[in-house]
Amino acid sequence: MKIYDIAVIGAGPAGCMAAIRGAQLGKKVILLEKNNKIGHKLLVAGHGRCNFTNTAPLEVFLEMFGKRGSFYRDIFAKFSNYDLIDFFESNDLGYKVEENGRVFPITEKAKSVVDVLEKVLDEYQIKILYNFHLKHLDNQDNIFKLSSIENQVIKAHNVVMATGGASYGVTGSTGDGFTFAKLLGHQITEMKPGEVPLLVREKWIHQLKGVTLKNVGMNIQYGNKMKSLTKGNLLLTHFGVSGPVILDMSHTIVEIMDQYGDLKLNIDFKPEIKEDALGVRLQEDFQKYDKKSLKNYLNYHLPQSTIEPILKTISLDPQKKLNQITKQERFQLQKTLKSLPLTITGHLPLDKAMVTCGGVSKKQIDPQTMESKLVKGLYFAGEIIAGCGLMGGYNLQQAFSTGYVAGDSASKK
Repeated sequence: MKIYDIAVIGAGPAGCMAAIRGAQLGKKVILLEKNNKIGHKLLVAGHGRCNFTNTAPLEVFLEMFGKRGSFYRDIFAKFSNYDLIDFFESNDLGYKVEENGRVFPITEKAKSVVDVLEKVLDEYQIKILYNFHLKHLDNQDNIFKLSSIENQVIKAHNVVMATGGASYGVTGSTGDGFTFAKLLGHQITEMKPGEVPLLVREKWIHQLKGVTLKNVGMNIQYGNKMKSLTKGNLLLTHFGVSGPVILDMSHTIVEIMDQYGDLKLNIDFKPEIKEDALGVRLQEDFQKYDKKSLKNYLNYHLPQSTIEPILKTISLDPQKKLNQITKQERFQLQKTLKSLPLTITGHLPLDKAMVTCGGVSKKQIDPQTMESKLVKGLYFAGEIIAGCGLMGGYNLQQAFSTGYVAGDSASKK
C-alpha cells in the first residue's frame, strides 16, 4: 500500500494551506475531507465576504488571542498576514482593506478565496479524497493508519489534523478531531462558543427581529462591575441580540456569565453626547416642538419600530404631546436613551457559534512547529487548537498560518 509523506485531515483554510506547503516542498500529500468540496466553512465567513486577515502588526495579532496569544509569535512570524495577502495576490486575487484593518478579497466573495485554494491544490496535483469520514487513527512503528467509516485506508508518515472546532456543525465542524486527539492522549480544554449571538429575556426585543440599532454604545453590568463594549451596530433577533460587537465580545461575555449568571446589557442610543447635555437638548426640544407627539419626536432619536416598545418599558404614552410630559417623565426618557437595560440570560449553543474557544491544549503543541509533544509526526492546525481570537480576520489568519507551519514542519521531518 502506498504510504504518503503527509495526510492532512480537513480541507478548510488550515488543511488546504498545510497540504499546499507540503506539496511545495516536494512531498506526497493527500487531503482528506468529510464534505464533497473544500472550504465549506470559508464560504460563509464574513457573511459570505470572507474577512481573511487583518493589516494589524504582530503585537496586535498576539493581543487578539488573549492571555496565551504569545503562543502564535513564531507562527505569525513564519507566515504573516502580508505573506497570506501575497499568496492570494500571486494567484490573481486582489484585496481591499476596510475599517479596523479588515482585509477582504477584492471581489467581496468568499468563493474567490476558495477558488484560489482549489486552483493551487490542483496545480500541485494534491490528491483530495472527498466524503472521507475518519473512524480510526492509529500510529504503529511511526506509520499512521487512517481508516474511514467506508473502510477506506490511508497510510502516512505524518498527519496534520485540521478538522476545525465543534461550532457551526452544518459546515462539517462537528468536533471529530477532538475525539481522536483525546484518544491519542491529548488534553481537550473546555469548549466554549466564540462569535455567538446572545439570548435576551425581554420579549419585546424578540418581536423586533431584524431591526438594527446603528452606532449604539454598549456596556455589560455584572455584580458591582461594568465592562464597556465598543460602539457599533446591534442586531435584534427573535431570541435576543447579535451584530459585530456582540459576536466579537461574546466569548468574553460567556466567560463572565459562567461566573456571575444573568447580566445586564445597557444600550446607549446617544453615545456621542453626555447624559447632562442630552437632558438640556431634550428640555429645549420639548419647548421648541411642544405640540409634537412623543412618538413623532422620537423619530429623531430611535428606529421607528422600537419607539412604542421602548416607551412601554417606562410607561410613557407615545401619543402624549411634548408639552404634556412631566419633568420626571422627561428625566426617565433621558435615562432610557442613555442606558436601556436588557437582561442577557445565555447564548445560542456551541453548534450555532462561528468559532470554538476550546480544543487541544497549547501546552501539548510545539509552538514553533505545531507538532504534538505527545505523538511524533502528528501536527495540529486551525480551530482544533484551544483558544480563539477576536473578530477581524484574526482567526482565519491563525488557520492559514498554523496550516502553513504544520505543512512546512511535517515536510522537513
